[in-house]
Amino acid sequence: MTASNGPRPDGEPGRPAATPASAESAPGGLGRRRFIGYLIAAPTLAVVVPYSMTSAQAAAPADLPVPSLPQPEEIVDLGDVQNLAAAPTSGLITVRVHEDGTASFAVPRAEVGQGMTTAVAMMIAEELDLPLGKVRVTMADARPELMMNQLTGGSNSMRSIYIPVRTAAALARQRLVDTAARRWGVRASDLTTSDGVIRHKGGRTATYGSLAKAAAASATTRLETRLKSPDDFTILGTPQNRIDALEAVTGRKQFAGDLRVPGAKPAMVARPPTIHGTVAAVRNAGAVRRMPGITDVAVIEHGVAVRGETFGQCIDAIRALDVQWKPGPVADESDATVLRRLRKATPPMAVPKLPVLPKHIDAEFVFAFASNSPLEPEVAIADVRSGRAEIWASLKVPIVAQEDIAKRLGLPVHAVTVHVVEGGGSFGRHLFHDVAAEAAEVSQKMGKPVKLSWSRTDNFRQGRTHPMCISRVRASYLGSSVLAYEQRHVSSETDFGHGFGEMLTSAGSKLPIAGNLTVAESIFQLSQSSPYDFGATTQLLYEIPLKFATGSMRNIYSPNVVCAQELVVDRLAAAMGRDPLAFRRRYLKDEKLKAVLERAAEAGDWGRTLPDGVAQGVGVHHEYRGAVAVLVEIDCRPETVNRPIEHGVTGPRVTKALIVVDAGFAINPRGLEAQMIGGMNDAIALALTSSLHIKDGLPLEGSWDDYFYTRQWNTPPTMRVIVMPNTRSTPSGAGELAVAPAFAAVACAYARATGTMPTRFPINHGTLGFEPFPTQPSTPQSPTDGLDHAF
Repeated sequence: MTASNGPRPDGEPGRPAATPASAESAPGGLGRRRFIGYLIAAPTLAVVVPYSMTSAQAAAPADLPVPSLPQPEEIVDLGDVQNLAAAPTSGLITVRVHEDGTASFAVPRAEVGQGMTTAVAMMIAEELDLPLGKVRVTMADARPELMMNQLTGGSNSMRSIYIPVRTAAALARQRLVDTAARRWGVRASDLTTSDGVIRHKGGRTATYGSLAKAAAASATTRLETRLKSPDDFTILGTPQNRIDALEAVTGRKQFAGDLRVPGAKPAMVARPPTIHGTVAAVRNAGAVRRMPGITDVAVIEHGVAVRGETFGQCIDAIRALDVQWKPGPVADESDATVLRRLRKATPPMAVPKLPVLPKHIDAEFVFAFASNSPLEPEVAIADVRSGRAEIWASLKVPIVAQEDIAKRLGLPVHAVTVHVVEGGGSFGRHLFHDVAAEAAEVSQKMGKPVKLSWSRTDNFRQGRTHPMCISRVRASYLGSSVLAYEQRHVSSETDFGHGFGEMLTSAGSKLPIAGNLTVAESIFQLSQSSPYDFGATTQLLYEIPLKFATGSMRNIYSPNVVCAQELVVDRLAAAMGRDPLAFRRRYLKDEKLKAVLERAAEAGDWGRTLPDGVAQGVGVHHEYRGAVAVLVEIDCRPETVNRPIEHGVTGPRVTKALIVVDAGFAINPRGLEAQMIGGMNDAIALALTSSLHIKDGLPLEGSWDDYFYTRQWNTPPTMRVIVMPNTRSTPSGAGELAVAPAFAAVACAYARATGTMPTRFPINHGTLGFEPFPTQPSTPQSPTDGLDHAF
């Protein structure tokens, strides 16, 4: 509800209970729109709100310029499709007010460290006029009735639930005010609310908790309300610490591995030496079953599971197993064989390369396999009994997990309960439910509850990866005009069997994309577009059917596509004798991108004098209706590249990083800054150090020690995030927004510092900086000398 701050009886500002709404000053304001919701029968106040009335413009946002020859992503992006698919069931969310004066909400999204629960709590606290500390946000169990509205991905959570959650909270506040007005025999317009208290100008007060039971509805009741104007926000749009910060730093935060389910003993799996290999025979199952602490041994689809009293005993058991393995479908593949397949599958460019005008810039970029393993090992608890099953795991698409696990177990869907647990990272990994399904299989075959944990080596060698790919680019230009830009992105197959396929199918008839596109091609077209006026522009995806364990790593295709694009943009600028930043300024179509680029140039002191071997680089990107410019400085001098680092390949170092972001409406600027910093560190890893080396169908990397993600010694000493003033009344997607332009900026800086454009990523992929673990046993012995290797 939009309202001005009126005086309270004690002289402090309060919120009038019912005053006319004024239009929001930001573009696309919501202030004059009415929102509808329902009170549902419950012991205390409970409110639900439909979402369809807020998504009418989702397929064609009115606040974006429409180019003359738009690419599909500029008309409707992946987030718009997610909103469209979720709309029919978005009314099935509930904000509750309790007698202790708190509010609660079981959010149908997953918290995996991105701060989503804090942002949701801020929405509720804002519209309820309740202190942030009195809002409890938990994860909803799998709810099949939500259909496409319980999927966390595509940087869409805030875009999809921002209005529905606020509306439900505003309706709850209105109901409390109406209840107080009836009880006191006064007009609702004479009441104000703040800090969870309703006040009458005559001096009466009542807490929300004291009214929660009286405000409850005995039958579903239709209500209307208005939302606050951003001008009246006191919580939304302000920097807030995470609501779970204290629990996180004191070790009280509960992840799947921390849960204690009665009877669920530790379990682990001995795995094959190739991805998706299978068991031919187990030669010593009886002997292993008699080992200390071991209770069960069972053959499963892709391994041999053991259950014991401790995880240490499980490791001993799987290391003792004597298994004959059948190879998986990619047993003969390596980096070299996959690259040959990708190059062979790359289609020709549409614009021929002629010896006469126009001129062409051609480039090919190779991106290695990359792991999206989170810091938390994969853990799930399963208790499968006759006729029912119960699962606990970090899941981004719990409905799909529930359906698949039910099918695997031969149970009806309603007999499988799936509890969503907070995750210690995801990066796309928890879109899949591999560990939950495996835990269910193990529990069913053993007839006992289990807490299944993957080892670090399992995570890297058998877990989901970002597929190896190449991007070929041809830019055709004449004088100072770019006439055509073509990009052919060829990748090993990306698995989208986690719910995005069903989502696209449900909304497919409404998408302005011609042709019978595959799921992967559709997602590519809904997420990729060039921000430049480069004439005839085509960006196309081709995938080859290699059955690696792949998935939607953070930002999916964009990091690779944008890195290739921005490197070619620098080449075009050099060919035309222009400064790289000035060149971008001239050719960018998007005014928001121009604004963040200008701010980055100013704040980052673009063009300043630097020593030989040190250079600046810039990258820009628009996606999820947001815009980012990244400016970095990289040190490629020998004394930096060759600095000694134990058990690692050192290489160049990004010394300064500046990220300028326009996220539409920044719900929590502090959380947004954290997302941008995380994206920057992801990008440094992808550009410089982090990759998987495939040999005989299996990654050589077997731990975080081997997989050189950005470490303290490789993090920029100076990193700054600038959040631009709000340009919309609603948020864009932001969780993945920084990865692509930051990757590109690092690559462009490296090219300028060394005088050589990099074409293979990460640049250190050619150097193996570790001794690989053996492929068998699949999990190495746990180390006991960790302090000896600390540095």
